[in-house]
Amino acid sequence: MDSTDLSYFLAVVEEGGITAAARRLNCVQSNVTARIRSLEAALGVALFHRNGRGVVPTRAGERLLPQARQVAAALRAARDSLWDLLNPDRPGGQLAIGSMETTAACRLPPVLAAYHAAFPDVELSLRTGGTGVLVEEVLAYRLDAALVGGPIEHPDLVAADMGVERMVVVTALGADWPALLQRSGLSALCFRRGCAYRERLESLLAGLGVRQPRLQDFGTLEGIIGGVAAGIGISLLPLAAVDRSPLRASLSVHRVPDPWAAAPTQLIHRRDSIMTAALARFIDHARRGWAI
Repeated sequence: MDSTDLSYFLAVVEEGGITAAARRLNCVQSNVTARIRSLEAALGVALFHRNGRGVVPTRAGERLLPQARQVAAALRAARDSLWDLLNPDRPGGQLAIGSMETTAACRLPPVLAAYHAAFPDVELSLRTGGTGVLVEEVLAYRLDAALVGGPIEHPDLVAADMGVERMVVVTALGADWPALLQRSGLSALCFRRGCAYRERLESLLAGLGVRQPRLQDFGTLEGIIGGVAAGIGISLLPLAAVDRSPLRASLSVHRVPDPWAAAPTQLIHRRDSIMTAALARFIDHARRGWAI
């Protein structure tokens, strides 16, 4: 077993099949099949269940997956560290960043533009999701770092404060917010479970005594704001996201009491990861996102 075998194994898992993995690896299917069979023979276990729709990992494959991702991340970090050594003033390599959608929409555009202009050799990718999902992605070595709703406390993670969002309740323009609080079954629009802002919204409604609120999942920030503007329900969002919305003129914002009014954003990365120059510079740039 070597790192190449593990890279083929990872490609098959993540692509869901031999054919797609071969395309990703830019090789023929027979090479992928041979590598997987060689790895299974070396380990003495089957790593995949084969079916008509592709392949899925066996229990042994699932056990191997975190270690394979760790090895891949370590090799990539080693390459990036050598780049840093040879190019001390020019960060490069790959950098996979995760972010809450609200942060990606209202804080990151100028950050990413400035970062790319300053460090064009860095191959940066961005993935959005809820805080819970992003934490798992970082822990599983699928992301180098992520901007999440804090505070985050985990023994395997380092969390750095980036800034604090001022949270507001958002309603359709002219809506009577105090009257809505008295309505049983108030509709509240939010992201899916695992979102830090959703949890904050649920806690706020409970603290304000709202009876049996109905939480409705929306997949995007634009969808939530559009639904609120149309009068479908209310939401709890960062004021910065509301102010940047094209629908701002169709919305009313309402102050909320502590402890729901301030939401910290943190950047997390694995404690055992190498702090590459690309990541260190990204952290510096991200902090500026709350000063813009």
